[in-house]
Amino acid sequence: MIYGYIRVSSDKQTVENQRFEIERFCRDQNLSIDGWIAETISGTLPYNKRALGRLLRRVKKDDVIICAELSRLGRNVFMIMEILHICMNKMCRVWSIKDNYRLGDNIQSKVLAFAFALSAEIERTLISQRTTESLARLKAEGKKIGRPAGSKNKKHPLTGKEGQVYEWLRQGISKSEIARRCHISRNTLYRFLKEASAM
Repeated sequence: MIYGYIRVSSDKQTVENQRFEIERFCRDQNLSIDGWIAETISGTLPYNKRALGRLLRRVKKDDVIICAELSRLGRNVFMIMEILHICMNKMCRVWSIKDNYRLGDNIQSKVLAFAFALSAEIERTLISQRTTESLARLKAEGKKIGRPAGSKNKKHPLTGKEGQVYEWLRQGISKSEIARRCHISRNTLYRFLKEASAM
């Protein structure tokens, strides 16, 4: 089986660019996708709480997972390495188009996986560092940053419902539907998931 895996972090992004890249690659290689896994979720959320986790549980020997780039699998080097390790143990292959990476059962694949994931994490760290420096400069200049005082609720509307929210995500229920069920906006749900993954 050949699976196409697509992930975007928010519903403001589109999965179509990644789908186009994967479909073009498959045409060039004379391959066809047997199943698509597309999800709108932060890569910081553990893979076993995403559709990717369900995919990893069912893949078998010689199955192939094709993604646009390794950073679609996870947002840090350790998560990506763990995912690739699972695939290696199950003899499932992972192909990344932009990185031109092919997971195989050899030391070169393992070294390349580490190098690609590490470089992606370094890039994100540098971006975060530049953002922090910019905020520090603005603060030094006397500009107010962040929420106005007293604007943040002390208690989140999802407090006590965390388990139910993650269960719905595990079942593949969309964030829009979860937000509707909880009587909150999608943005409130996204902030909650982002804050929970950072804890």
